[in-house]
Amino acid sequence: MLTQHNAFDAMQARLRVAAELYGLEDALFKVFIQPKRSMIVSLPVHMDDGHWEVFTGYRIQHNVARGPAKGGIRFDPGVTYDEISAGAAWNTWKTAVVDVPFGGGKGGIICDPSAMSQGELERLTRRYTAEVMDVIGPDRDVPGIDMGTNAQTMAWVLDTYNMHARVHANAVVTGKPVGLGGSLGRAEATGRGVLISAREAMQRLGKPLAGATLAIQGFGNVGNQSARLLHEAGARMVAVSDQRGAIRNDRGIDVHALLKYHSETRTVVGFKGAEPMDPAELLTMAVDILVPAATDNQITEHNAAKVRAKVVVEGANGPTSPEADPILLSNGVLVVPDILANAGGVTVSYFEWVQNRNGYYWREREVNERLVEYMTHAFQAVFATTDKYKTNPRIGAYILALDRVSLAMHYRGFYA
Repeated sequence: MLTQHNAFDAMQARLRVAAELYGLEDALFKVFIQPKRSMIVSLPVHMDDGHWEVFTGYRIQHNVARGPAKGGIRFDPGVTYDEISAGAAWNTWKTAVVDVPFGGGKGGIICDPSAMSQGELERLTRRYTAEVMDVIGPDRDVPGIDMGTNAQTMAWVLDTYNMHARVHANAVVTGKPVGLGGSLGRAEATGRGVLISAREAMQRLGKPLAGATLAIQGFGNVGNQSARLLHEAGARMVAVSDQRGAIRNDRGIDVHALLKYHSETRTVVGFKGAEPMDPAELLTMAVDILVPAATDNQITEHNAAKVRAKVVVEGANGPTSPEADPILLSNGVLVVPDILANAGGVTVSYFEWVQNRNGYYWREREVNERLVEYMTHAFQAVFATTDKYKTNPRIGAYILALDRVSLAMHYRGFYA
């Protein structure tokens, strides 16, 4: 029987295993198992046709021992409290793994941005920002982009916050337009982190990245940037999927032509340089590298035994269920976990925050070089921890994060 998890259940399951191996004291485990602060807001918005719609929004902070909360704002019909709570917790562990001075936060609004006009999205974003004003800010909680939001969304958040607070604080959000203090290299940062993780994983296996076969599930920002960067590094993409279907070409897909086609059609389906395939089969193809970059709970105990990739690099958050982890491990599949593999985005968001606060902006080459340094160091630290505790890389990443966050908690002590 297939076990069903929501994202927060999956996070807690991994945390329990890591805490037991690490020997985390019970008091801290009780702190980490739940968010520090949760805000649920009601958002009345005047729609274009004259009627009023009331949306529900969330802003959740999991832990802020190492710095301000950091996490995106998601606009999606499937947003839930548990999903946002899991995202906030993952950001606590993710920022600790790459060792940037943030805690974990996350926000979301239950809405369908594809069915809304630009004006409706702006009014919704500004109302949400006004409602969460008390908990966000450069030294409190720094939102960023996520599914359904983009640089324009962040510009509206920034403007609304600055107008209400009567300040000029570019560092209140990340992922904003470069003309408003956004960082060069941010748009491709998560994909570049996937590239670095894939390269390090293949090196660990003693294999080159150039010539490696590649399949990518999901062709949003993370998927398409990963495809482009891995292709330019010499990997051969043989399959890719999106919400509408999947395509394959065993000789290799022309990634630059696909990106052009996707920009015009918003799908990979119908691309003439490949054949259609069953999207479910993409996860079980015999490839060197599999990048699940779509949604959570895609590799489960139901299909994990069929996964034939040598390396799985998790571009999405939570794409692998807890029950699938031991199956992949026993089959010799090397998994680079989400809290490491997709941490390129939060790392360059940290760079953006630093640049905003210093008023000094870096060249794109400097951003990319620093990202390589941070991601490579994080990869090595995760796998050193994995080897030390004789566990899988996901639990190794959690243990590394627990060590860094619990150390900060001990330094601070408990205020009572």
